[in-house]
Amino acid sequence: MSSDGNLFVQVGSYNTNLQGGAGVPQDLVDWLVPTLQVASFLSKESRAPDIFAIGFQELLPLHIGLAGLSKAVLDDRDAHIRSQIEKHTPGKESYTLVAKAVNVGVALLVYARDSGIARRVCDVQTQWTGTGPAYMGNKGAVGIRFRVSDRGSKAGEVFTFVCAHLTAHEANLARRVADYRHIVSTLLFPPLPSSPSSSPTTMYSTSHLFFLGDLNFRITIPPSHPHVQTSQPYDVLTMLKDDASREQLKEFDQLLNQRRKGTAFIGLHEGPFWTFKCTYKYKLGEVDRYSTKRTPSWTDRIMYATYADSPDTPEKSNITNILYTSIPSYVTSDHKPVVCLLLLPSPTTASSPETCAPPMLRLPSSYTPMPDPRATLKRYIGRTLDRIIGSIWWLLTVLGAGSAIVGILNFFLGLIAWRWWKAPAVSVANA
Repeated sequence: MSSDGNLFVQVGSYNTNLQGGAGVPQDLVDWLVPTLQVASFLSKESRAPDIFAIGFQELLPLHIGLAGLSKAVLDDRDAHIRSQIEKHTPGKESYTLVAKAVNVGVALLVYARDSGIARRVCDVQTQWTGTGPAYMGNKGAVGIRFRVSDRGSKAGEVFTFVCAHLTAHEANLARRVADYRHIVSTLLFPPLPSSPSSSPTTMYSTSHLFFLGDLNFRITIPPSHPHVQTSQPYDVLTMLKDDASREQLKEFDQLLNQRRKGTAFIGLHEGPFWTFKCTYKYKLGEVDRYSTKRTPSWTDRIMYATYADSPDTPEKSNITNILYTSIPSYVTSDHKPVVCLLLLPSPTTASSPETCAPPMLRLPSSYTPMPDPRATLKRYIGRTLDRIIGSIWWLLTVLGAGSAIVGILNFFLGLIAWRWWKAPAVSVANA
């Protein structure tokens, strides 16, 4: 933390393409420790982040995630990340894992610097929700919330991090907006001990909110637009070549347009994502070659909000975006990871001395996020289906030595062999 109390937060997100333990390279310095690139913006000396938040989507093969067998992969990822940030951050700072959360393939890990705010982190909470068919977790979100005490006031400030994976494909824009609304209404946290209310709260009941993940919003250029000369993917490829063209291209970004309309991500802000190339869809093994099966798009995003932001100036945030970029050198996925370095505003004494309540986000008067009274039921319907389908799928994959299709074939061959073996015994008994 700097002398004026500005916390330095680093947020990263990566869709690892169902790779499991092989989903990230051994050296994560390019992604997790880009602070040397921006040290001059911070101070005369290099500085380590106070908080790291790292999110993954498609963390491991889907059948393993659905079956709830993600612990080993997540523990390995935790150890790997912590060793890398402690090895490469300025001053080789040590970090404590605040919390980790996973639901199927969506995972989130948050770390705090030991020599800074880690000693003041309290009231840690985790949550999850599914937005797939019947609320299953093949798509959905996980969240981590905690309070930093004695920051600005006795009540401190509340931090909420949400990692999400929303519905894919360009045509499913309405589904993605519905996913976001479902996450808001069902990713519910218990009230903090200092809260006078006993009702669950949404992700917006916080001092600082960070929303990251593979949100799957695409670029859609109307057929009548003059930039469309041949097929859409090739026109986007042409416009990605320079900064000026990418700034024009951003006007066709679905997420940006939904934010402007106020239909999704209300109150959230984002850095200039058009300064880096689209993060999807790349050919596997390639640094800078897109697959022509999909229109290149900025699917991987990081957004944020703070209680100091005014709903009257929705385009301006009091969080300073120091760096927002992608990491092209990672080639094991069809996505590129993204990273964002943020400097939070100085703490205030905005909390009420009577209630000792932390300062909360201020949202437009036209928007009031409401908890879904059936959120718990929906979440556990989805999780039950996850476990049933995932366990059957996992068993078939084991029978098939890694292939569910072969497993199904082996199952029926085994059934036929068993019936054949039993048939002679029945004949002898009858004789």
